[in-house]
Amino acid sequence: MHIEFRHLRTIKAIHQEGGLARAADQLNITQSALSHQIKGLEDQAGVELFLRRSKPMKLSAAGLRLLRLADQVLPQVEAMQAEFSALRDGNTGRMYIAIECHACFEWLFPVLEGLRKNWADVDVDIRPGLAFDALPALQKEEVDLVISSDPEVLPGIEFIELFDYKPVFVASALHPLAEKPHIEAEDFRGQTLITYPVDKARLDIFSQLLTPAGVEPAHIRQVELTAVILLLVASNRGISVLPDWVVREVKYSSDYVTRPLTSKGITRRLYAAIRSEDREKPYMQELIRLAKVEARRLQQQ
Repeated sequence: MHIEFRHLRTIKAIHQEGGLARAADQLNITQSALSHQIKGLEDQAGVELFLRRSKPMKLSAAGLRLLRLADQVLPQVEAMQAEFSALRDGNTGRMYIAIECHACFEWLFPVLEGLRKNWADVDVDIRPGLAFDALPALQKEEVDLVISSDPEVLPGIEFIELFDYKPVFVASALHPLAEKPHIEAEDFRGQTLITYPVDKARLDIFSQLLTPAGVEPAHIRQVELTAVILLLVASNRGISVLPDWVVREVKYSSDYVTRPLTSKGITRRLYAAIRSEDREKPYMQELIRLAKVEARRLQQQ
């Protein structure tokens, strides 16, 4: 016996309406087509599904068993259709984020909290372990958004501008370099540089200043947490370079000094890398909007 979803909907409609005419109206088909459908189903089953002489029209014992099946199956089908519709319309889905900018955790969490409140059906996860292969992972649909300051030309990938920031030198107020109005590449020779545990090529201080100048610090100390980096700097255990949004509060502390890199300063731009096909998804647009709002808030502090 071959049962289709339309057969289950027909059984349910006739049971609810008590007659062919009203059931046909509910299903938006002709009464003749509905009668033909019922006869075909009864021919397959080999039994009558309705007690035709009763008014209103009632289901037979076999028809009641089919109704129970309809009551079980149709709600699940409707729920799946609603889920697919939400996916198609961009109201639900997943957003796996990879971060190439280690310090971005400082401003990303408020953004994700805002997204959670308005888009509870979007599954959000952060994949920091993909930092070195984030863009290939984006192309392979292993992640859905990459926070990066290094745009590339990649097929099917768009880099959306979020905001500009400045890498800033930070040191103890007791450090000899605290007397300088700005910091040059040569000033890092002989120093202990405290960085995040990221490959040097991904760090602004190397890619934008030290590597082009052919300068290497005496030691590199890698630390996971921003708070610990600042603690070590305040203890005069080394110097660091952090994004300006990280050091906005500490620059008012007497324990630290912050200085621009070079006399002109260095400006970098942060991007959200996404697949072109995802750009119009409402929750993706909302995350990018919230990221820009949070950036403006930080810059106004």
